[in-house]
Amino acid sequence: MAAYLLLLIAVLSRFIPPLMPHAGMMNFTAVTGGLLYFGARRPWREMLVPLVALMASDYLLTTFVYRYPFHWQGYIPTWIWYIAGAALGWILLKSKTTFWRVGAGIVLGPTMFWILSDYAVWAGSTMYPHTLAGLRACYIAAIPFYRNDLVSTAIVAGLAFGVPVLVRRMSAVRTVEQAAK
Repeated sequence: MAAYLLLLIAVLSRFIPPLMPHAGMMNFTAVTGGLLYFGARRPWREMLVPLVALMASDYLLTTFVYRYPFHWQGYIPTWIWYIAGAALGWILLKSKTTFWRVGAGIVLGPTMFWILSDYAVWAGSTMYPHTLAGLRACYIAAIPFYRNDLVSTAIVAGLAFGVPVLVRRMSAVRTVEQAAK
């Protein structure tokens, strides 16, 4: 149930940054952390759920918030990454969740998205020249988005994976203290 709740928060969090475009919050969402957690806590057969929810939010954001025409072909790299983000959680954190594995997911998830999405922007648009300098400029321009994804993923995944551990440890300490009385 917690994985579905975090998925709902992840989807809703995508609608907050567009409301504050000058606040430097673009790409500061719970998406990557939510995908890592969902992948780690749900069976693989349920991985279409976050994909469909995030695809729907892509459509709503594009057409109703940003007021652009929706061209599904432009979203294929993003949709592939949604599955990859959940798969990363499943592969890295399903069998064993440790501080170091969560940390690796926190770094790898946003980094995978930055590399894939910005390459797709460079290759599939005329925004940047199709040269090595254009590719470099595309990646450099996306650093603030990457930074925000990295920070928000650290917060969301840190809380999602860390709070249950903290609660269990506090409960164990309380049990030991009560037994000692």
